[in-house]
Amino acid sequence: MAETTLEEAPQRARDLFHKGFTAFERGNLDYAIDLLSASVAAAPGLLQARKFLRAAEIRKFKQAGGGRFAHWTPMLAALPLYLKALAKLKSGKGGEVLAAAEELLRRDPLNPKFILLFVQAAVRANLPDVAIQTLEMARDHHPENIAMINWLGSLYQKVGRTRAARECFEKLCEICPNDPGALKSLKDAMALDSMSTDGWAQTAEAGGTYRDVMRDMKEAEILEQESKAVKSTEDLDALIADTLAKIEQEPENVNYLRALARLYAQKKQFRQSLDTVRKAIALSPGDPELDNLLSVIRLQQFDEEIARLREGGREAAAAEKEKEKKRFAFHNLQERVRRYPNDLKLRHDLGLALFEQDSLNEAIQQFQMAQRSPKHRISSLYYLGLSFKRKKQNDLAVEQLRKAASEITGMDAQKKEIYYELGGLFEAAGDWNQAADYYKQIYQVDIGYRDIAQKIETFYQQRRNG
Repeated sequence: MAETTLEEAPQRARDLFHKGFTAFERGNLDYAIDLLSASVAAAPGLLQARKFLRAAEIRKFKQAGGGRFAHWTPMLAALPLYLKALAKLKSGKGGEVLAAAEELLRRDPLNPKFILLFVQAAVRANLPDVAIQTLEMARDHHPENIAMINWLGSLYQKVGRTRAARECFEKLCEICPNDPGALKSLKDAMALDSMSTDGWAQTAEAGGTYRDVMRDMKEAEILEQESKAVKSTEDLDALIADTLAKIEQEPENVNYLRALARLYAQKKQFRQSLDTVRKAIALSPGDPELDNLLSVIRLQQFDEEIARLREGGREAAAAEKEKEKKRFAFHNLQERVRRYPNDLKLRHDLGLALFEQDSLNEAIQQFQMAQRSPKHRISSLYYLGLSFKRKKQNDLAVEQLRKAASEITGMDAQKKEIYYELGGLFEAAGDWNQAADYYKQIYQVDIGYRDIAQKIETFYQQRRNG
C-alpha cells in the first residue's frame, strides 16, 4: 500500500479532504471526522487526511474531558473489536486491521493500546510514515511511554531519519538509564547517525566536522561500557573520566554529578561518591532522589566495611558495625520522612522498620498513611494486619488481611502468605472451618507450601473423628 500526496490522491479523496479540513477549521469536529475518515478510506496512504483526522479526534476527545480515566469506558466498549483486530494482526492481515484500528482511535485517539495496534497495522501495510505521524501526534500526550518511543525510534531508522531516531533513544535512556537494551539501541542509533548521509549532512549544516562524528563514535563506546551488566575496573575508569570531562564543561549539571557518584560507588570509592552527592545536593537542595542516593551509598559503604571486617576474622567488630548500620538506616528514614512527609514509599519503609522494632502503634500510623500509595497498598494492608495480630486485636487483623487479599487477582506468593495468616488467625480462635477455607485455597495450587499439607490432613482427620 503506497503513501500518497494530495496531488496523487483520487479526486473523491481530495474533495472529501478539503470539505473535512474546512469543517475542522470551523470547529465542526463530528462532521470533520466523518469526512476525513471517508477521505482516508478512499486513499489509505493520504498522510495529510490522516493528520487532520487524528487532530480532530484528539481535539474532540479532550473537549469531552478526556483524561487518564476517560480511557476506561471506550476500552471496555471496544474490547471485542480490539481483540478481534489483534488476532487478525497476528495472522498477518495488516490492511484489514488498519481500518479496525482507525475505528478504535475514533473512539479514543489517545489510548496507548489502540495507538500501538494502529502503528503495527500501518507497518504491516507498508505505511511507515503513517505510523510515524500517529506516534508523533501521540508523543505530546504520552512523552514517557517506552513502547511508543521504541517504535518511533525504530521507524525513524527504517525511513532513514537517523538523527530523529537517535533523539528518540536518547529520551529512552533518560527514562530507563539502567536498561541495557535502551543503551544498546542508542549506541546503534548513534553509530548509524554518524555514518549516514543524514548524519553527515546535519553535522555539516550545524558547522561541524568529521571530528564531531568521531566524538559521537566515542560516545557510542562509552554507552557500550555503560550497558555492561558487570563493569571491569577499566570500564569504570573510562566512564568516570568521561563523566568528569562532562562536569568540567557543565559543572552545575546535577545529572552528571549523580552519574559520577554512582560510578564511584561501583568502584567502592565511597568517600568520593558521598562528596559528589553532597555537591549535587548543594546545587539542588530538597531533591528527594539525591537524598535517597546519599542513603543508598552510605548503606553500601557499611556493607563493604562489614565484609572487610568479616574477611579479617573480626566477627565482634562486624557485629557492632551491623548494629551501627541499622541505627543509621532507622534514623535516616525518620529524618527523610520528616523532610518529605508526602513520600508514601518512605512512610511504608519506616513502618517496616518500626514493625521490626515492635513499635506497633507507630508502625500502624505509618502503614495507614502508606496504604494510599497504589504501589505499596497491599504490603501496607498486610503489615497492618500483622501489627494488629501482634497487639492481639485479631478482628482488626482479619479485616486488613481480607482487604489485602481482595486486591490480588490469582494465587501468587503474596496472596498465599495472606491466606496463611488468615487461616492461622481463625485456627487460633478455634474456628477450624473458616481456617480450612483459607488453607484449602493454598493447598489446591501449592501442596508444598510451608506446612499446608499437614494442616489440611489434620482438618480432615478431625472431621473423620467427629
